[in-house]
Amino acid sequence: MKIFLWIGGAVFLAACIVIATGAWLYIKDVKKDEPDYLIKFIKENKDKKDVSLLISHNKEILAKIHPDEALPLASTVKFIVAVEYAKQAAAGKINPEQQVSLKELERYYVPKTDGGAHKAWLSELKANSASLQQVAKGMIAYSSNANTDYLIELLGLHKINSNLESLNLQNHEPLYPLASSLFIPIKLMEENNLSKKEALAKLKVMPLREYRDMAIDIHSSWQSDPPTSEEKAQLLKKLDMDFQQVWSDRLPRSTAADYASLMEKLNSKSYLAEDIHTYLDPVLEQLMEDSRNQEWLLHAGQKGGSTAFVLTMAMYATDTDNNQTEIAFLSNNLSPKEQAKLTRNMNSFQLKLLKDEKFREKVRQELKNLN
Repeated sequence: MKIFLWIGGAVFLAACIVIATGAWLYIKDVKKDEPDYLIKFIKENKDKKDVSLLISHNKEILAKIHPDEALPLASTVKFIVAVEYAKQAAAGKINPEQQVSLKELERYYVPKTDGGAHKAWLSELKANSASLQQVAKGMIAYSSNANTDYLIELLGLHKINSNLESLNLQNHEPLYPLASSLFIPIKLMEENNLSKKEALAKLKVMPLREYRDMAIDIHSSWQSDPPTSEEKAQLLKKLDMDFQQVWSDRLPRSTAADYASLMEKLNSKSYLAEDIHTYLDPVLEQLMEDSRNQEWLLHAGQKGGSTAFVLTMAMYATDTDNNQTEIAFLSNNLSPKEQAKLTRNMNSFQLKLLKDEKFREKVRQELKNLN
């Protein structure tokens, strides 16, 4: 018996060492600064339709892969809300300095569903209210879903979606409220007396138009009867990974081609009226508040998004030599490691692409013939 226990203990110890070593190597790999990782990822996934990429530099396409493949946008879709905010501000329909009570935003906030975005934004505020401009900036910089849904209600969903046509985004699905869509499974279970398994099966075959309409109906009901803290807590208990997968898959979709086109329009400063940019640029181009960026950039804006399965990013920049760059990257069905490495290395990839001609040539040579 003693020998068995000793051997068992040795095996257990060896297993612990292997697991610990594996975990250490995994963490080391994920944390490694590797600007080339996106190139590697694209090449490894070139035959899959879960990646859509388009990179343009001075009107020349450096790289593209499945540019017309529609994929979930996650929070990158918030560009469209920001554009409508700026249009209405320029037209005098809304006042960017108008104060918004944080309690108003609370109705749209579901804790632990946005990666801590809204909570992080709130921690930066010094009062019980925020200006409308601060709300819009929080939507972009912190990716607050609560701020987004507040703006959807204020600006009007129809007016927001009308930008898809005016911006000539040919493959863009309509937007709908984000937080309320999380409650669709609960609504199905409660109103139809369905089990989680039955609700999941119904969700998977539900037409997208019906799904969007349900999200809009729930959002509308919150204007007079917002969800309680208890209802939000119950949602978290029921929203397992299967439901999260459906939610992620049903988010508004578009293509890298559409978003590269949008980035080019924003980068040009000529597609939208100058007075619109007066209100839009402070929201989209918050990275220009850093004096270090002002040394080498004339302007630049970006927005990324993610779910447990998705990572997306769109950005535009013009440097002090008037070089213009646009990037649109969409990916879906990522492994946890892929998502972690893409998240870790996206910023360094962008910086190197913007600053290093040799790196741009590497991107051009390695990715130009993949599509």
